[in-house]
Amino acid sequence: MKKASLLVAFLIGFTVVGQEKKAYQLFDKKGRKTDYGQLLKVAGNAQVILFGEYHNNPISHWLQLELTKDLAEKKALVLGAEMMEADNQRQLNQYLTGEINQKQLDSTARLWPNYKTDYKPLVDFAKERKLPFVATNIPRRYASLVSKKGFEALEGLTSEEKSWIAPLPIPYDESLPGYVGMMKMMGAHASPNMPKAQAIKDATMAYFIQRNLKKDTLFIHYNGTYHSDNFEGIYWYLKKADPTLQIITIGTLEQTDLKKINEEDYNKADYILVIDEDVTKTH
Repeated sequence: MKKASLLVAFLIGFTVVGQEKKAYQLFDKKGRKTDYGQLLKVAGNAQVILFGEYHNNPISHWLQLELTKDLAEKKALVLGAEMMEADNQRQLNQYLTGEINQKQLDSTARLWPNYKTDYKPLVDFAKERKLPFVATNIPRRYASLVSKKGFEALEGLTSEEKSWIAPLPIPYDESLPGYVGMMKMMGAHASPNMPKAQAIKDATMAYFIQRNLKKDTLFIHYNGTYHSDNFEGIYWYLKKADPTLQIITIGTLEQTDLKKINEEDYNKADYILVIDEDVTKTH
């Protein structure tokens, strides 16, 4: 009777384990499974973390917040994001210091539609902990200008307007796989200026990260995964400015299988966040 009871208990336990549902799995750049503890340990020794997200994925945003909170217990932090544009830095600073409230920030800064659900928790954490939060992205109207007319169109900007972008001229390598891939993806609609618009965003974000680096401080940057995948984009510009900079990249994938990643996705980032593709989206 005892043996039968033990067998039933074992089978129930096995069934429960077999039915476990995971929302995400972390892998290293060689495609090996790893865990959050290892990521936290390694991230604490970096100078910059580029956390590449899918903008509408709640697991990306949740893990960004959790990692930020945990790292704040270990190191002094500076936060920054693609989702805030450089010419809105003043309004962002006013919110962080309590000079304006959320409603006033909403009306004076160009916040993304999913700001309240996905990025406000990060900004509010910075406000609570009195951490700097840097608006790193180029104002979108100037990226649009580059997309239509190339880098040359930026030369006519005023001194104040140029203070919101990376110093000109920016280095540009059109042969980087990410930019080549963008041209292929656009097909017949592709223009040589399209990857240049991406590059001016990457260069500007890297510039504001670099400018706000502090000794013994970790800069955590939140950006679309495409801006730092395959150690290109923002990463490439940061390394161009300072090859010794210690950077950890986190990339994001969505797929049905959380047990492994395809070989083509190896080296997408130092850590690859694979999320169940059935996870509901924030917008």
